[in-house]
Amino acid sequence: MSLVTANNLEKTYQIGEIMVKAIRGVNFSIEPASFVSFVGPSGSGKSTLLNMIGCLDPPTGGYLQVAGQDIARLNRKQAARFRGEHIGFVFQDFNLIPVLTVFENVEYPLLMVQSWPEQKRKKQVQNLLEAVGMGDQANKYPGRISGGQKQRVAVARALVTNAKLVLADEPTANLDGETAARIINLMKKMRDEFDTTFIFSTHDPRVMRNAEIIFTLEDGRLRNGGAHA
Repeated sequence: MSLVTANNLEKTYQIGEIMVKAIRGVNFSIEPASFVSFVGPSGSGKSTLLNMIGCLDPPTGGYLQVAGQDIARLNRKQAARFRGEHIGFVFQDFNLIPVLTVFENVEYPLLMVQSWPEQKRKKQVQNLLEAVGMGDQANKYPGRISGGQKQRVAVARALVTNAKLVLADEPTANLDGETAARIINLMKKMRDEFDTTFIFSTHDPRVMRNAEIIFTLEDGRLRNGGAHA
């Protein structure tokens, strides 16, 4: 069974009196444990598509199923719960909370969404930090670590709820080439270890080279059906 399926998916925004079609009749499916990139120029609809898959923005037409759930059937509260339980996010600007330590940043989704016993929660966080090579940095604050280390923390945070789907919006945009390569390899390692599906929105050729399947977007339309890289 596909982890993500879109049939004739559409997203329209109203800006004043103008209707803007950001996504136009898109069809695709993504299997579990995939490493997938949506690519295309700025304004092609990449981020809009990731926002819909991530239950941040509801579709205005068509069908979108994520982890067996028809996304259009969720109200805002249900979408937030579903997102917290099933989906992790990695952002280009890291989105770490500066007043929390590395450990507390990774722990935060568990506090917000799931009522895990404290001992189990602490063990889960420490295990993820060790897995991404940040176990010895747990008590530092984000301002005291490098960009690459921040992105490692972001990957750990995305996986801490045992999410089977991680959405990464331009995750290497603020990283140098060597650091970006390390982060991509880390994500592939996490995919292999946890059977996590990673979906990227990117125009970074470094990410594209490592994707197993590439969907090309242009003006809100898919220009291919998922080319194997």
